[in-house]
Amino acid sequence: MKIYTRTGDQGMTGLWGGLRVRKDALRVDVYGTVDECNAAIGTARAAAADRELDDTLAHLQNLLFVLGADLATPGEATNIPRVSADDITALEQLIDRHEAELTPLRQFILPGGTMAAAQLHLARTICRRAERLAVALDAGEPLGPAVVIVLNRLSDLLFVLARVANARAGSADVPWQNPRVSG
Repeated sequence: MKIYTRTGDQGMTGLWGGLRVRKDALRVDVYGTVDECNAAIGTARAAAADRELDDTLAHLQNLLFVLGADLATPGEATNIPRVSADDITALEQLIDRHEAELTPLRQFILPGGTMAAAQLHLARTICRRAERLAVALDAGEPLGPAVVIVLNRLSDLLFVLARVANARAGSADVPWQNPRVSG
């Protein structure tokens, strides 16, 4: 199978079910941003030395493929996996489990610390963008009931995992310093 098909040369792409849309359609932007988040998680995995963290991130990458398929499939399709309430519950359980090993935050933190943590913060911001785009899409083209919530919980989890990556590497979170306050 060739990697190029030439079917997108005129600025169009296909959704599941055969519908052709412009490549700048909001739906394509949403699932493209989900793909970008997945790539950022992949870079975090390449930087992470912790096996358990890597396993969690691999799970999240696979979940993002399900989410991408869900977003690329408007309407009903019986053979396409969809994100669900079970995925939301699983993300919440991961947040709770990982947050339990962290000291509570008492101030804002900046993205940074270890390379893995910085990459997870980047993935978090990309996930937040995907969430904003999904909310906009949902206003005109209803999405599945779990799509926006999964993105919201995933971004929360990525924040927690960035802190976990720092903590497990013995690196402190980077505290925000108010530049308006002399110190």
